[in-house]
Amino acid sequence: MKKITYAFFCSLVLLSFSCKDAKKNQEVKDAQEVSESTEMFSIIEDSSKVSFTAYKTTEKVPVSGEFKEINITKSQGGSTPLEALNGLEFSIPVSSLFTNDPTGVRDPKLLEFFFGVMKNPELISGSFKVEDNKCSVDLTLNGETHNLPLEHATADDSKITLTGVMNLEDWNAMDAVNSINKACEILHTGKDGVSKTWSEVALNAEVMLQKK
Repeated sequence: MKKITYAFFCSLVLLSFSCKDAKKNQEVKDAQEVSESTEMFSIIEDSSKVSFTAYKTTEKVPVSGEFKEINITKSQGGSTPLEALNGLEFSIPVSSLFTNDPTGVRDPKLLEFFFGVMKNPELISGSFKVEDNKCSVDLTLNGETHNLPLEHATADDSKITLTGVMNLEDWNAMDAVNSINKACEILHTGKDGVSKTWSEVALNAEVMLQKK
C-alpha cells in the first residue's frame, strides 16, 4: 500500500512539473506571438528615391531623370511594410531635378519650359493610400490633385519598390508638355520629321524601411 501511495505521489509531482513546463512554454509562445504581432515598420527618412522616364519623338525614345531631394512630411508606420506607407505624405522640390545630361542644357530647360509654366511650380507633393493590399498616391502637380494607382514589390522587408504611369493630361499639364516640346523641337524630332513629346511619364520609387 505504501509503495502504491508513494508511486501515486511521484506521479502527481511529475504531472505538476509537466503542467508547469507546458504552461511556461505556452506563455513563451504567446509572448513571442505578441512580440511578432506588435512589430512595426517605419520609413527611413532621407533614403527614398524617385526617378522618372519621359518620352520623345514618335518612336518613344526614353529620357530618364530623378529628383535628388524627397521630404517626408508625415509618416506613422505600420505592422507590414506596405501598411507603413499608408498616410505617408511627402514633398519634392522641383529644383532637385537631375537628368545626368552632360551638356548641362536639359535640366534648365525642363525647369523653365516645363515646370516653369505650371501652377505652383516649386513642389510636387503627395499622400499614399493603402487598402486591400493595393497602393496608390494622391499626387499634386500643376495645382491639381489626382489619384495614381501604383504597383508594389517588397524586398526582404527592407525596401518597397513602387511603379506607375501618369498621364499629364489628367493633371491638365498639356500646356507644359507643348511648351517643352516647342523649346526642344529639334531634339524631339524623329526620323519621320515629326516633333513629339509624350504625355505619359513612367515613375519609379524606392522606399527604405526599418523594423522595430
